[in-house]
Amino acid sequence: MPLATLDRTPPPFFKQGPSAFTRLMFFSALAIFLMVADARWNMTQPVRAAVATVLNPVQQALLAPSRAWDQLLHYFAGMDEARAVQARAQHLVTTQAERVMRMEELARENARLRALLALRPRIEVATSSAEILYDTQDPFTRKVVIDHGGSQGVVLGSPVVDETGVLGQVTRVYPLTSEVTLVTDKDAAVPVVNVRTQQRGVAYGTAQARGMELRFMAGNADVQVGDTLQTSGLDGVYPAGLPVAKVSQVDRRADSAFARIALTPLSSPDSTRHVLLLQPASSQMPERPADAASGAASAAEDKGRHGKGAHHGTGKSAGAASAATSGARP
Repeated sequence: MPLATLDRTPPPFFKQGPSAFTRLMFFSALAIFLMVADARWNMTQPVRAAVATVLNPVQQALLAPSRAWDQLLHYFAGMDEARAVQARAQHLVTTQAERVMRMEELARENARLRALLALRPRIEVATSSAEILYDTQDPFTRKVVIDHGGSQGVVLGSPVVDETGVLGQVTRVYPLTSEVTLVTDKDAAVPVVNVRTQQRGVAYGTAQARGMELRFMAGNADVQVGDTLQTSGLDGVYPAGLPVAKVSQVDRRADSAFARIALTPLSSPDSTRHVLLLQPASSQMPERPADAASGAASAAEDKGRHGKGAHHGTGKSAGAASAATSGARP
């Protein structure tokens, strides 16, 4: 092949285009033109909107991992904050509940104390307030211990009442505390009178349940369910007119001469905290004329002795009397 027929042009790989400086100037002028055109006539705004619309799914797909990670961190941070808020709220609720319970207890205690203060003017004996400390450990008795004793002037046999009625009687006195036997104790007895009929009786405590019963009442006695029993004041311990119990059941048996009458005490030792101590009613009763009775008895004995000696020593007595008379004259 002759050499003249050979193509001496460079292959496309080595083909040279416009120079780099030419391209720089062209693209710089194009950029300046586009910026001026966009600033003046907003020519590229539709292009931007179209490109943004096309690239939006790609952007969302690329941002999904970052957003998921941020949401995961925010979730765990929110969980920790929620737990902390819940703990603070629970603590606040517990504190408020404790305060509410304390306020309710104080309100009940205030109501009881007001009732005790209102009860004082109706009682004509000396009173003093006390607080129940605890129940005794004996399961077969119904006794409580109060915080007043002999050093506070408590005497044996002092009645104990609360705002609802008779609670019991002081049976043991210590220097700083006292033991009170409740009216529901099996060995307790309170003379009572029926408010409706004015019939007297004696209310006893029962060992089976924490109640009372009215014993030795005739089977045909006028006692009805709901009757209120008060202290009669005949025992010299309880002042008259203090509420004791209500009749809860009346059982008139044909095989017995006495009716079985169950009572519900008006006092509530299980829920009572503050009580009133009363002086026994015998402290205000007038003393028995023991001196006059003994004087009358001794006078009768002297009269008897003088009557016997009158038959044997009449002359002697007359002589002594005349001697005493003559000696008394001047």
